[in-house]
Amino acid sequence: MTTVQDIRSHGEDDAPITMLTAYDTPTARIVEEAGVDVVLVGDSMGNAVMGHDSTLPVTMADVESRAGAVARGVEDALVVADMPFLSYGADEGDAVENAGRLLSEAGADAVKLECGPHTVELTERLVNLGIPVMAHLGFTPQHVQQYGGYGRRATTREEAREVLELAEAHADAGAFSLVVEHVPANVAAQITDALAIPTIGIGAGPDTDGQVLVITDVLGLSERAPPFAEQFGDVATEMREAVDGYREAVEDGEFPAAEHGHGDADLDDL
Repeated sequence: MTTVQDIRSHGEDDAPITMLTAYDTPTARIVEEAGVDVVLVGDSMGNAVMGHDSTLPVTMADVESRAGAVARGVEDALVVADMPFLSYGADEGDAVENAGRLLSEAGADAVKLECGPHTVELTERLVNLGIPVMAHLGFTPQHVQQYGGYGRRATTREEAREVLELAEAHADAGAFSLVVEHVPANVAAQITDALAIPTIGIGAGPDTDGQVLVITDVLGLSERAPPFAEQFGDVATEMREAVDGYREAVEDGEFPAAEHGHGDADLDDL
């Protein structure tokens, strides 16, 4: 079983940490069976499976429901649930309650925060209450309106230094790991070298302690995958072929066949 402490204590000689998103029980089971260390119930569900253009419409109810489905599907992988837009940051009491629900009611093992200066104290508060925190810096999708798009972050010395300092602050506040997204690879490498906790990259080069991708990008189900993602399968084609096969079998009268049902002689001549 992968625990928060297993991730926190990851060393340079250990195999890279693997993390994938999942939003339902069958997918979570497959991800775990493949040996992935961490299953992230990301607010990326907004773009990936809910039909939204961003993560912003995703609610606490959405994450709580899907985190519960994922947690019921895995036994050994670490389940991390995203804190969605405006579920934290405005009121500390509400943030603590929302994070606590994801652990106590949904069954997640930890929460992930898209971070800034405002989340350092919150991270420390949550950790002190027994809620493990995975921090997230670089490109943070909940700030897409502020950024004006989905471009790389930390592309200037000033911004890169700010991300590094925030990473160090969140590590000092008790975060057990850090997702660093869509930043130059050499910036991610320096952040990784500076921290005692592991980094998990997405669009951040090969020199982080682990990698994460969105499951629909990996499976070939995304309409528009980001440039840093890789498609490792063509599940969309498999699904289309299966659905086409079903439709054709029904239309041709081949399904259902005799073996798919049963009759009862006592019910003849009603």
